[in-house]
Amino acid sequence: MKRKAIVLLILLLGISSVPAFSSSKPENPKKQTAWNLYVDSKEAYALKQKLGDQMLFIDVRDPIEIMFTGFTDVVDINIPFKIANRAVWNDKKPVFKMELNPNFEQEVAAALEARGLTKEVPVVIMCRSGGTRGAPATKYLENKGYKQVYVVTDGFEGGKLKEGERKNWRLKNGWKNSGLPWSYKLNKDKMYFPSEG
Repeated sequence: MKRKAIVLLILLLGISSVPAFSSSKPENPKKQTAWNLYVDSKEAYALKQKLGDQMLFIDVRDPIEIMFTGFTDVVDINIPFKIANRAVWNDKKPVFKMELNPNFEQEVAAALEARGLTKEVPVVIMCRSGGTRGAPATKYLENKGYKQVYVVTDGFEGGKLKEGERKNWRLKNGWKNSGLPWSYKLNKDKMYFPSEG
């Protein structure tokens, strides 16, 4: 009985060491995940400062997008969830077609293993705005053994302004607009390079 109490206490202390967050569940069901773990960019930064190498922070944007919009060296690795296929055009949007990275989950698992981590540790996923790739990437990891996967709800660039001179510019919240560290200089060691074959 005493041993069970000690184990329970250790578990409770471990859980309490993860900071509490205020980001609420997104209204749009497409942006919701089974874990219901949501952080904004400032909370993601605080979590990384608290847990350091005991978590994995992933930027899931296409590396070409990162090259033109900026990067934070606070993330551990860039593993794109979707990659632009420069051979296929999407007439609806008009842009290159974004295709699922077929190795996404395996690359996340490999990144954890390379750091000596398991699927038990927090994994934080950040895309451009929080919903278009962040939530779907998180959902993609469901039922694959991961225990706590967070979505950065405001993403790297944040949301679009709805009115004013800069209407539709991504200047509302987000990592880039929150005074957090970022640059146009990329860290080659953290960037995604597709594997051969």
